[in-house]
Amino acid sequence: MAEEQKKNGKNKEKEHPGRYKSELFNWGESLISVLIFFVIVFIFFVRLVGVDGSSMYPTLEDHNVMLTSNWGYVPERGDIVVLNKESFWNGMPIVKRIIAVGGDEINIDFEAGKVWVNDELLDEPYIAEPTHKQEDMEFPQVVPEGCVFVMGDNRNGSTDSRNLLLGMVDERYILGHVLTIAYPFEKIGAL
Repeated sequence: MAEEQKKNGKNKEKEHPGRYKSELFNWGESLISVLIFFVIVFIFFVRLVGVDGSSMYPTLEDHNVMLTSNWGYVPERGDIVVLNKESFWNGMPIVKRIIAVGGDEINIDFEAGKVWVNDELLDEPYIAEPTHKQEDMEFPQVVPEGCVFVMGDNRNGSTDSRNLLLGMVDERYILGHVLTIAYPFEKIGAL
């Protein structure tokens, strides 16, 4: 009888491990699952990208961090994108707004500070000031198919497609479009 009680006591101990060990294992398992999920999401679907400079002011400020994605992305006018062209800015990623896409005609009147796409004056409430800075590109221009024309929102403080070093940007150089501001926290979601 005593032997049966010893066996039953040992079986109960084996069936019910200590509460602390069981919960610790469950927490660890959950933490690893969440970590794997975030690694997969950030490798294949989204990226965090920091803003360096003031060319997108007032929409984006220096040191803002943005959440970007290229998953199934098709460039459209007005989108804010992160792009990388080796011949421009030492091949570092830059942030600009798409003003025109392939097949669009763009024209800029630098004296009046106005931008037209396909003979329609753009309504640009997001810019810091009218576009007076002229670079080395002549206008009007037709954007080649598969390319985009980009400019910073701080038009007179931005080097962008108006400069032939960047010029028309092949869509393949677009790393992603901006989904939202991720940092600073008080600006999350603002765009």
